[in-house]
Amino acid sequence: MTHAPTRRTALATGAAAIAAGCVGCSEYNDNSSSSSASPTSPTSPAASPPAASSPGAAAGQALTTTSEIPVGSGKIFKAQKVVVTQPTEGDFKAFSAICTHMGCTVSKIADGTIDCPCHGSKFHIADGSVAHGPATRPLPAEQITVQGNSIRLA
Repeated sequence: MTHAPTRRTALATGAAAIAAGCVGCSEYNDNSSSSSASPTSPTSPAASPPAASSPGAAAGQALTTTSEIPVGSGKIFKAQKVVVTQPTEGDFKAFSAICTHMGCTVSKIADGTIDCPCHGSKFHIADGSVAHGPATRPLPAEQITVQGNSIRLA
């Protein structure tokens, strides 16, 4: 003969399942039980290392030629997670292609900004600073070298 579960048994089983499901829910290296994750916390996807440190971006790798980067605009290299811009003639800049808001990859460069498709953040092509939020932090600079007409990751 089997017994029907009591309310106490059902609640205890449910509480145990919830507790088991929450294992690993705290933030990495979180020493405080009352803190909560925020978009600018060090564990957010946007706080990942700069693109040049990522597996897709090898130091010394040729990205493009100077003639492929329009003045007043730029080009996104999704595989390397890098954006190269030329704000003024002969002045080449590089930034991470990962938006500092939620970690999306930027998708276009228009009207002097590098634009993220996810939530509308825009960054200035000259220095990676925020032109329009919700991002609050600039795109991290990446190191490039320009030799002749070749642009390479440094």
